[in-house]
Amino acid sequence: MTRDTQTIQDDIAYMRALAHEGRHAPLLAGPVLVAAAVIFGAANLGQWALQSGVVSVSPWAQLWLWIGAGVVFAGVLTVLIGRMKGRPGYNSSGNTAVGAAWSGVGYGIFVTWLGLVALAAKSGDWRWMMVMPTIVLVAYGSAWMVGAAMTRTRWMTMTALLSYAGAVAVAWFADTPAIYLVFTVVLAAVALIPGLILMRQEPSEVV
Repeated sequence: MTRDTQTIQDDIAYMRALAHEGRHAPLLAGPVLVAAAVIFGAANLGQWALQSGVVSVSPWAQLWLWIGAGVVFAGVLTVLIGRMKGRPGYNSSGNTAVGAAWSGVGYGIFVTWLGLVALAAKSGDWRWMMVMPTIVLVAYGSAWMVGAAMTRTRWMTMTALLSYAGAVAVAWFADTPAIYLVFTVVLAAVALIPGLILMRQEPSEVV
């Protein structure tokens, strides 16, 4: 009986240690967020140039623009994840949960994009793609909510709410090329700047 009690106490202590580590280990997603903001922000500006007529090329150039951005980001992401694996706190519960949340966001965005491409190609109406910025920002907001819950930081909650507000804002401009300029600004606010903040908080040695 005493042995069972000690085992239970050890398990409780272990869970407490995991919770403590998850709350205090800095998140390591900063470089990924910065890369996403820069790469897809640039793609947004390119899309705006194509949509507004600043650049006159084949309409299919828009599709290849996003495919190219996705390939570049995938390559950069692979390198960044390899580097993060050697960083202190990588295996903390906080980084594991937040990493899973952002992975889910990434896969969800990619599959949704494929679905909309299929729908637009079949219907011949590419205006369906105007929904993507709203979908992306809703997904970002949800991932930030997970980060806020794991770290108990108010600024992540505010970033999540800003993402949700941005999702509505970009929808307002969905019928004009300006949506891509607005989306770029919102990405800077909910990915680039927070990513830089997280990078500054990364530990140089084990926490």
